Amino acid sequence: MSNLFHEAGFWFSVSFVLFFVIFGRKVWTPLAALLDSRADRIRADLDEAARLRREAEQMLEDATREREQAMIEARALIEQSRLHAEQLAEKTRQEAEESLRRRERMARDRIEAAERAAISEVRAAAVDAAFDGARDVIQGAVGGNSAEALIDKAIQDLPAALSARAA
Repeated sequence: MSNLFHEAGFWFSVSFVLFFVIFGRKVWTPLAALLDSRADRIRADLDEAARLRREAEQMLEDATREREQAMIEARALIEQSRLHAEQLAEKTRQEAEESLRRRERMARDRIEAAERAAISEVRAAAVDAAFDGARDVIQGAVGGNSAEALIDKAIQDLPAALSARAA
């Protein structure tokens, strides 16, 4: 055993044990406090991380809900715009058809007016030709004095003929 007291490892072990027996509480208390404070800090960081995660998940849910709502509103807006475009196209088509009918009616009215004017011109030309022919026939058949007598008689009979025609 005497050999045991001469070994450095023995004395090192004895000094280590004595050191912890004498100074153990003084060293252990601050060391434990330091470790406890670090554990508390880590726990607080974990709690903060958990809280932030919950907030992030809530924000994600809110964003997802808002995106879905925006998609619904966008679909509704697109549908409303499509219906409005269809109504506008139908209204434009009806207005174009109505305009076409009006123009066709106006063209027909112009054609009828031109026909009436042409018929009136032809009648006037026929009347002029008939008068010219009648004048030529009368001048050839009737002499100078008798022609004047016929004209005077026609002028005298004119008011009676006009009143009979008006009635």
